Amino acid sequence: MEKISISEILSATGGKLLSGNTDTVVESVCIDSREIKNNSLFVPIVGEHSDGHDFIKSAFENGAVVSFVQSDHKLNDICGALVEVKSTVSALQDLAKYYRKKFNIPFIGVTGSVGKTTTKEMIAAVLGENLNILKTQGNYNGQIGLPLTIFNIDRTHQAAVLEMGVSKIGEMEKLADIADVDMGVITNIGLSHIENFKNIETTCSEKLKMLKKDSGTYFVNGDLPLLLEAAEKSGKEIVTFGINGAYNYRCENVSSNDTETNFTLVTDKFKEDIKIPCLGIHNVYNALAAVAVARKMNIHMEDIKKGLAKFKNIAMRQQILNINEVVVIDDSYNASPDSVKSSIRVLRSLNSGGKNIVVMADMLELGEKSREIHKEIGRYIALEGIDVLITTGEMAKFIHEGAKKTNQNMKAIHSKDNKEAYETLKNILKPCDKVLIKGSRGMHTDEIVEMLKIGN
Repeated sequence: MEKISISEILSATGGKLLSGNTDTVVESVCIDSREIKNNSLFVPIVGEHSDGHDFIKSAFENGAVVSFVQSDHKLNDICGALVEVKSTVSALQDLAKYYRKKFNIPFIGVTGSVGKTTTKEMIAAVLGENLNILKTQGNYNGQIGLPLTIFNIDRTHQAAVLEMGVSKIGEMEKLADIADVDMGVITNIGLSHIENFKNIETTCSEKLKMLKKDSGTYFVNGDLPLLLEAAEKSGKEIVTFGINGAYNYRCENVSSNDTETNFTLVTDKFKEDIKIPCLGIHNVYNALAAVAVARKMNIHMEDIKKGLAKFKNIAMRQQILNINEVVVIDDSYNASPDSVKSSIRVLRSLNSGGKNIVVMADMLELGEKSREIHKEIGRYIALEGIDVLITTGEMAKFIHEGAKKTNQNMKAIHSKDNKEAYETLKNILKPCDKVLIKGSRGMHTDEIVEMLKIGN
């Protein structure tokens, strides 16, 4: 982070200095008092179960030089610079918006119902062959995470690749205002967070609020007619990618083995053979998006190919592990109907020769249609040649029900919790079996993966 003064913070947030010196300089921004660095601004967040204001004193003791304080809070015995604001979250966002304007480098935003993290990583991989890239780390992609990501930018960075995640109507507009991206990538539109968005049309409309600049460019999945049509009405430059049409970046000759996928990139001007070290047709789409962005930034094809070849998926995102002669796909970071289907296709593409086993927990935030969507996923699993289905969770009962009604001969077992699911899985595993473990993050199915590793 580049240094900013308390005077700048006051100007950016409209805050009121309660104590301290306006010349004091801040070198980092933090929301966790335990992670404070010297010369930090501490931003106390008021949450459902804790209030960051309770840790302001600790933040100063750990090296903070200034802290926000929300105007509805009264503090006693605090020794340090304090800036009073109406909302600490809004002040954090306003300051990030101010800070972002200090940098005249390309900002690329990535959103979508599924695939945005992988696409962000692929874009960063290809751009990183030539440029010093700032990219979103972990799940820092929302109303608090995105501002914190922006504060990590400094004068050495030559481009920023920002994941932008929303779960409610109105959130994208705030993120767009903060990040002010030059390019916006929309991987797809699906049923994620449908509880809040209500329908696909609303989801699509929300995603298309990410690009404010008239001169900006959208990169959209052309195989989604609703998305493409809406994007074309936005008035922005549109670059398309996909498989089933005459798009700007498309592919043919897709093939894969147990570790990589190969395809031929096709444009109006050239063809190029591409290799990515991951599986699934969904990752071909992600790679096409990365190629499209890189070409827009005049990155040479040879560097793009090198970057894609070096790409590594992050933890719990379709990571393929070999545990005691069993192939395990750890896809336990999150789950939606579309991502479940993609993961099952990857599972079936593996050629180890053993049983196809799916361990599936609840898909959260699906609203009033959750029960039927879970049943539909059960039906899908039953028709996809899966040998064993193990479910855990209240909603996953309906995955079990849908599968059994569709294929009564299928082995399907419902477990009360992750521990029982693991015990069931352990007792049926044989060498060369293939296991997909998946569920929404709140279901903590990564526990099952860890139990498999430990073998307890």
